[in-house]
Amino acid sequence: MQLNGSEIIIECLKEQGVDTVFGYPGGTILNVYDELYKHPEIRHILTSHEQGASHAADGYARATGKVGVCLATSGPGATNLVTGIATAYMDSVPVVAITANVGKPLLGKDSFQEIDIAGVTMPITKHSMIVKSIDRLADTLRRAFKIAKSGRPGPVLVDVTKDVTAATYEYTYKKPEEIVPETDRITEKDLNRAAEMINQSKKPFLFVGGGTVISGASEEVRALAHKIQAPVCDSLMGKGAFPGDDRLYTGMLGMHGTKTSNLGMYACDLLIVLGARFSDRDVGNPKSFAEQAKILQIDVDPAEINKNVIVSGSVIGDIKEVLKRLLPMVAEKEGGEWVSDIMKMKEAYPLAYSPDGLTGPFVIEEIYRATKGQAIICTDVGQHQMWAAQYYNYTAPGTFLTSGGLGTMGYGLGAAMGAKCGRPEKTVINVAGDGCFRMNMNEIATLVRSNIPVIEVVINNHVLGMVRQWQTLFYGKRYSHTILEDQVDFVKIAEAMGATGIRVTRREELRPALEKAIALNAPVVIDCQIDCDDKVFPMVPAGVANSEVFDESDLAKKNC
Repeated sequence: MQLNGSEIIIECLKEQGVDTVFGYPGGTILNVYDELYKHPEIRHILTSHEQGASHAADGYARATGKVGVCLATSGPGATNLVTGIATAYMDSVPVVAITANVGKPLLGKDSFQEIDIAGVTMPITKHSMIVKSIDRLADTLRRAFKIAKSGRPGPVLVDVTKDVTAATYEYTYKKPEEIVPETDRITEKDLNRAAEMINQSKKPFLFVGGGTVISGASEEVRALAHKIQAPVCDSLMGKGAFPGDDRLYTGMLGMHGTKTSNLGMYACDLLIVLGARFSDRDVGNPKSFAEQAKILQIDVDPAEINKNVIVSGSVIGDIKEVLKRLLPMVAEKEGGEWVSDIMKMKEAYPLAYSPDGLTGPFVIEEIYRATKGQAIICTDVGQHQMWAAQYYNYTAPGTFLTSGGLGTMGYGLGAAMGAKCGRPEKTVINVAGDGCFRMNMNEIATLVRSNIPVIEVVINNHVLGMVRQWQTLFYGKRYSHTILEDQVDFVKIAEAMGATGIRVTRREELRPALEKAIALNAPVVIDCQIDCDDKVFPMVPAGVANSEVFDESDLAKKNC
């Protein structure tokens, strides 16, 4: 049947099973919005800023496993998506961003609100393309969804000129292609080598990354860990891939990982790395990373093998499929002395914080208790992000959403919005710092307008906490532009936007505030006032070996 370009865009979204999109209208995309008006089966969330739309599409994708979709007009509308697109790219999140551009005759003439957004986003997408002919529109959109979801997922941008959104062409429905796990590069040779390394190991250690979450390999990872009695640590992006309440779990690895994970990694004879890219925040000094051990890396992306850390063996392919084939090839092990040693480490080096006053770690633990560990937790970036990773036990994938690679302040509120739209049955809480909340607090108005019941917990220390921590430890306490000395009242801001605002200054006030927020089932902002010098420990200074991990007690001994 003959349809115009805008109708084709909507029909392609329906083909792909899209039920929610996030966006902001403008001149060049008006034809698409006019058609969207006629299709209430696709819920559109009008965000307060296009960046909020891209973060919301990201959060929706992470929480549901589907492709997230955002829309924006040309020029500044499109460029406002860029930070969210880059965030999704760094964390391998499947997002399709659809933008509209000026008409084809106006391209390249510095027209009003014209920009080469496909060119701008080329380095931060799996693929970016501009559609300047109506006969290419449907197939380009279908290809975009396939690219976003297949292999190592990531964002794809499709820019459509305004004349294409108005032109007509023959449209025929096509069932979406099935996305199958990548197995072409899995070889018997690599599997045999991997099995041999595991079977010969006396002290195996698992390091679980975000690729494990993406592949849906949680059951296989748990089966492997228990079959070979290997302790398990994770990266920030790997949270939830292995249950945080499992006996073999040792906590996060890296800059703010546990002492048990950082020191235990130097005691193993085999480090099995599942879907982790050896980020500098995880490995510290790559030259000394697990230098005593053999390293086996399993990853879907061949570009990650030997990129940051040289490994002894590797298997390239979807982690779930690799582990399915590998599990029957490995022999059961007794935990024995190795696991016993790690358990002793866990007892000797627990996470600890001051028992006095309202602190970041206490806030996270109280959230865990109030939600019984069943919430979706989103975060922004900074100290609160690390506390949320350390003190909330994640037992399922897709329940901890954070900007790990790009480290985007302002990410969490939009992501929480998207997660709640995708998983309405879940309690969704965004944990933010006051600096981050200032970045995208305007999306509270979106939550109220669209009746999206997200709880925003602001851990408010009136400073840029993580930067201040570095200034305290490494910059002689020179607090250059990190003190937020103003009279901003987050409770009043919440109320002004139509949400409920609650201020918490003492420990005993927090649990009632959380229970009230959950019971209200409406947008709520809880402003938790903590001390400006609360710090995140343990810590590994940038660029040094993870074995140099220290905590507050180590600092006290050093300063004696």
